Order: sequence, then C-alpha cells, then structure tokens
Amino acid sequence: MGRHNFRYFFHEGVSNMFSHGFMSFAAIGITVACLLIMGTFTLVAVNANQQLKDMEKDNEILAYVDESYTAEQARGLQRELERQDNVASVTFISREQAAENFKQKYADEPVFQDLDPQIFRDRYAIKTADIQRTGDTVRAVESVKGIVKVNAYEEISDGLITVRNIATVVCVALIVILLVVSVFIISNTIKLTTFDRREEIAIMRMVGATNGFIRWPFVYEGFLMGFTGAVIAFLLQWMLYEAVARGVETNDTLQLISVMSFGELWVPVAVVFLIVGVIVGVGGSLSAIRRFLQV
Repeated sequence: MGRHNFRYFFHEGVSNMFSHGFMSFAAIGITVACLLIMGTFTLVAVNANQQLKDMEKDNEILAYVDESYTAEQARGLQRELERQDNVASVTFISREQAAENFKQKYADEPVFQDLDPQIFRDRYAIKTADIQRTGDTVRAVESVKGIVKVNAYEEISDGLITVRNIATVVCVALIVILLVVSVFIISNTIKLTTFDRREEIAIMRMVGATNGFIRWPFVYEGFLMGFTGAVIAFLLQWMLYEAVARGVETNDTLQLISVMSFGELWVPVAVVFLIVGVIVGVGGSLSAIRRFLQV
C-alpha cells in the first residue's frame, strides 16, 4: 500500500467517523463498556487467583494433639500425618514453643508473659499442596488417632475460590455478549456511512476502483473507533482499579485481602484491550461491507 493511499484511506476513515457523530459515539461507548466490564471481572479473577496462590504459601492447618499424649507420643504422629493426601509439609510445635510464640505475638501484654506452657497443647502446623482441597485434608487429619482438634481457614479459601470461579464465568459470558453487541453497533454505524456514500461508491466502481480501494476507508473507520474505545477503556480501567485498590487498603475489615499493583498488570491489560478493540472495530466494518456493499 503506497504512502499516498494510506493518507487517503486514513483521512477518509477519520472523516467518516466524524460524519456520524452520534452513532460513532455510541459505537465507541459500547466498546468502552464491553472492555471495561470484561477487564473488571478479569482483574477480579486474577486477584482472587493470586490471593489463593499467596494463601497456598502461607496457609497452615493447625492439628492439636491429645493432652494425654507424652511429647514422644505426640512427635510419633508426624509420619502418619505426612502420609495423608495433599499434605506438603508437617512441622511439630511443642507446648513450650507454642507458649513462646504466643508470648512473642502478645509482647505488649504483660499479663500473657508468665503463662505456664502446660496450658498449651502440642500441635502440628500442616501446609497443604492444593488449597482447593483443604476440606478433604482437614477431614483426613481429623481421622488420625491422637488428633483431637483441627483449625483451618477453610471459609476464606472457599470464598476466594467461589469469587474467582464466578468472576471467570461472568467474564466469559459478558465478553461474548458485549463483543457481539459491539460488532453489531459498529457494523450499523458503517452501514450509515456506506448508505450516504452509495452514489460515490457506485461512481468509483464505474471508473474501475477495486473492491479493496473502496473497502479500506471503512476498515480504517472501524479500526479508529475500536482503537479509540480501547484507549478510553484502558484509562478508565486504570482509574477504577486504583480507586478500588485504595479503598481496600484503607478498609480495616478487608485487611486479609491484598490487591495486586496495577503496575504489574497494565501491559497485558493494554495489549488485550487494544487487540479486542481493533478486532471489534475492524470486524464490524468488514461485516457491514460484506453484507451491504457487496464489493
């Protein structure tokens, strides 16, 4: 494609886009909405998945040993616990060590510094290989003779898994629906342009203009609408994400939730937004031209 042809196609694409201001605005707006909703649910799923990975590193099940067991008997349970499915590591914590850990945790509370270690139980800190199977692991550990109580933050991990799965399903469904709507609106916007220029197009064909020469300005128009929608959606997504991240950080009830920095995510978000925006814009243009220009 020559430089002069490129300038002509680009100029025609920009002119066509502005000649139908309202419809072009509607097409760009629906593209922005599509990308923004898609991006929001995707980022929720990504953060939930990252939170699960962080919890897998730090997640521990505390298994308390029967008080009647001696220290040797308590230590003897380690091999049995290590044999349980989904157990990654098992660490024995004696009464004395548990008491010391408790004192360090509440170092600012003098009343807790003289506690007798005998009031604590020997216990095991168990890390799981797959956090999604925590419930099964808890039941397996509870079945071990000598273990009288098991503590696990099952509700938190289950909640994060549910959020991630729901966000993923909703994201996929909305992507399909909104992409179809975006392509439809952009296609109809291009239709108006082709209708207004039908006489010009007929003359161009009569003087021997190729189908490609006629088609390219409309492709550029769709490209520009998709690209503009992608840029606007990215900027809005960035502002929305940062606002939510600040809200989570300053909320005392959400301290267990960590939000990834947008600096870690902006490159893939920008690339995906750009690709989807361009595909929607160009796809809408080609759909309109193929069906209604028949060139």
